[in-house]
Amino acid sequence: MTRWLLTRYEHLTLWVEGVSGSDRVAHLHAGLLIWVVAALILRRPLRDIRPLLVVAAAEAINECADRYIHGNWRWPDTIGDAVTTLFWPVTIMLLLHLRPRLRR
Repeated sequence: MTRWLLTRYEHLTLWVEGVSGSDRVAHLHAGLLIWVVAALILRRPLRDIRPLLVVAAAEAINECADRYIHGNWRWPDTIGDAVTTLFWPVTIMLLLHLRPRLRR
C-alpha cells in the first residue's frame, strides 16, 4: 500500500514538474503556496514561524518520499530542493520581521 501511494505521489509530482516547466519552479511555487495556505489555516501572520515550519515539514516529507522511491539519497537534489522551497518564504518572513526596523 505504501509503495503504491508513493508511486502515485511520484506521478503527481512529475506531472506538476511538467506543467511548471522544471523541478525548481515547482518547488518554488509549492513552498510559497504551502506557506500562505498554512498561515491562513493556522490563522497566523506570515511573519510567524509556524507557517514556515509547515513548509519545512512538507519539504522533509517530500524528500523522504523521494528517497524511498529512488532507493537512496540524492544529496545535491535534496539540498537544492530544500533551498528552493524555503528560500522565498524565509526571505519574506525575515523582511516582515525587519520591516519596523527598516522604517526608522
